[in-house]
Amino acid sequence: MSDDIRYYRKNLTSQGLIYLGGEELDISVRNLSITGLLAELGENNSIRSIKDLFEAIRTSPKIDLYLPEMHLMGEGEVVRADLIDGVIYLALEFRNISYDVDDVLYKRVAYRKNMVAPGLIVLNGEKHSFTTRNVSVHGLMIHLTERIHVELGTNTIFDFKRLDLRGEIKVAWIEDAEDGGTYMGLEYVHMEKTDIKGVPEFK
Repeated sequence: MSDDIRYYRKNLTSQGLIYLGGEELDISVRNLSITGLLAELGENNSIRSIKDLFEAIRTSPKIDLYLPEMHLMGEGEVVRADLIDGVIYLALEFRNISYDVDDVLYKRVAYRKNMVAPGLIVLNGEKHSFTTRNVSVHGLMIHLTERIHVELGTNTIFDFKRLDLRGEIKVAWIEDAEDGGTYMGLEYVHMEKTDIKGVPEFK
């Protein structure tokens, strides 16, 4: 297949949100393809110039995005930015996208960011290492390599260095993993810090 092939882009106007520079910003999607989209930043956003934009993405060009009308959420990478008649346009390439035709994702309390990183949790009086699968402003989904059984509603303590989170957490659900391990849903109860930088809520 030729590298010159351009993917079909559908022109449309749809509202959404991106998480950039620690803020949730309004966008209007102008066109969409299977590989990415072109979006216009809303006027009420704090980013007013290309310089502001590149300062916001200086540490990482990947941003979280949420398009409720199209049932899309996930991550995109800024590949181009233009300032036209005072309006900033962003070209984003999809990197990690979820599409949910049944609206299950959008019935959740908060957006879940895919994140795979290690942490520690105390279960049944013993320390266990875990790896996160996704993270939200309300809790974590984790994977443990061993099969573990604890009562639902159990409160315990955890430490997740990637987001500098530690404190008390509640076991909301448990599921056996195919690899012989355990999946677990955890809800924050009390933490040493209340703000979770790098994870949007997208309400």
